[in-house]
Amino acid sequence: MLTVSIVIPTLNSEKTLKDCLKSIAEQDYSRDNIEIIVADGGSADGSIEIINSINTAYSIRPIKIVSNKLKTGEAGKAVGLKYAKNDIIAFIDSDNILPDKDWLKRMAEPFEDLEITASEPIEYTYRKEDGYITRYCALLGMNDPLCLFLGNYDRYSTLTGKWTDIPVSVEERDRYLKVTLNPAMMPTIGANGFLIRRDVLKTIDIGDYFFDIDILSAINSSSPLKIAKVKNGIIHIFSGNISTFARKQRRRVRDYLYYDKLHIRKYQWGSVNKIGLAKFIFSCLFLVPLLFQSIHGYLKKPDIAWFFHPVACWITLWEYGWGKIGGIFGIREFGREGWKQ
Repeated sequence: MLTVSIVIPTLNSEKTLKDCLKSIAEQDYSRDNIEIIVADGGSADGSIEIINSINTAYSIRPIKIVSNKLKTGEAGKAVGLKYAKNDIIAFIDSDNILPDKDWLKRMAEPFEDLEITASEPIEYTYRKEDGYITRYCALLGMNDPLCLFLGNYDRYSTLTGKWTDIPVSVEERDRYLKVTLNPAMMPTIGANGFLIRRDVLKTIDIGDYFFDIDILSAINSSSPLKIAKVKNGIIHIFSGNISTFARKQRRRVRDYLYYDKLHIRKYQWGSVNKIGLAKFIFSCLFLVPLLFQSIHGYLKKPDIAWFFHPVACWITLWEYGWGKIGGIFGIREFGREGWKQ
């Protein structure tokens, strides 16, 4: 059985962290073969107490807490990686819940094929009891609705019936798809339950930030990258409301522009689907296409959460648009003061 280092970045994550850690501690996987590393950005809530309670309640190796002075999730992944010792690195966010006790076994299974570099669930697990934004993202198959129009999403979408619109080479396996990625155009792979061989990561310079698609693009530039899209899901909890959604979109654009200006970001987003971007702007301005998408989604899987779609798209257009305009006059990293999961 492969050894796995689970890296979890946290910053004031008490709302979701307990369920996340419980789902890991209850995995049907050898306890001796798992280490859990939490890279904490200075949580002022009950996150550390939750970690200590899990250590007490479960017969697992003590969770290692390391300091993430740069606070961001990407910096937390990079910090946690420095302490990881095992064969496979599993990046699990503090708002992820593993839906089944055999989840880790299923995710590690594709690594028996030595050509497979990484694995990732093919979908977000949908649960009726979750909040409407969590249900919307699970049904749409993405956390950013712009990806629907660009086609670079990486989870199964009820709306399209596909896990991505990016052209990829796929070999069907019993419990997963063996996918060869195109280095010039990649789905947004690498977050929310992503596993990768540690030896592969040692071949590139990670630096202070682990930007998943940048890292995978760097690996893919030297040789074709083969990953497994495993036929299971992961729960991704959205803890918050509409204003939280807007803040997260603002963070995405602000951080990208800031790090891109510092030449830290490497993936060539200049090759983004321009036609898809134009369709997104048109759909937001005229609204009717977004309503049709909501109705289409509702007919496929009835849930009132679909009608958050026009709101999510409008917020995204507003935040990304103003972020881009603001970037012309200078941009700063999005501050993490008062940040909560």
